[in-house]
Amino acid sequence: MRRREAADLAGSVTLGIWAAFGVLAAVAVGGGGAPLELDRDLLAWSLGHRPGAALALARAVTSTGTGVLPYVLIVVAALVTGRTSRQRLGAAVFGVLCLGTGQTLRYAVMGLAHRPRPPFADWATHASGWAFPSGHSTTAALTAGLLLVAVSLRAPRGGAVLRLLIGCWGAAVGLSRVYLGVHWFTDVAGGWLFAAGWLGVCLWGAARWLPDLFLAGREPQPSTEEGSCGPRS
Repeated sequence: MRRREAADLAGSVTLGIWAAFGVLAAVAVGGGGAPLELDRDLLAWSLGHRPGAALALARAVTSTGTGVLPYVLIVVAALVTGRTSRQRLGAAVFGVLCLGTGQTLRYAVMGLAHRPRPPFADWATHASGWAFPSGHSTTAALTAGLLLVAVSLRAPRGGAVLRLLIGCWGAAVGLSRVYLGVHWFTDVAGGWLFAAGWLGVCLWGAARWLPDLFLAGREPQPSTEEGSCGPRS
């Protein structure tokens, strides 16, 4: 697929994702941010299934969705994916900027939404700020998406197990927020959609404007506009 075609496809998919996010945001924030029946049911299930070992595991998983670790994972993936120093630098800068700006925009949306979290008495870990969209879920999903892109560029015909592990990690961080009682499920779903939408915007921009020399897995191609000895169609 050519770069322009890839950009158009990414743009079309991204528009659909943002539309879905808008609908979910309207539902979640409408009515003063009151939880949906699904939100209440999942929180009630979590409260009734909290053995000590499961809580410890959930807290460990949720801790990987914030802080410096997502940035470290992105930089490591960039270093592994790039085939030249310029490609590695370009991939690292792209990944860090995509994640950093995504987190900033998500924080702004959260401030606008002003959705309350579940009752404090149900929390099994620390949390701060408003609820929608979930910050941990957004960060983990966006990081997982960037890692999946890196794996696809480096090993387009392999890495199925690695892709599965990355996807499961991204989903597990979000679900851990529901299990620990600090987010409604619709907060987490909103974080996933926000991450997918922002990743689509970043990939659309990269496909349209990032020079070939910075794209991992691609080598600069000689120009065929001048000096070509073969026939042109």
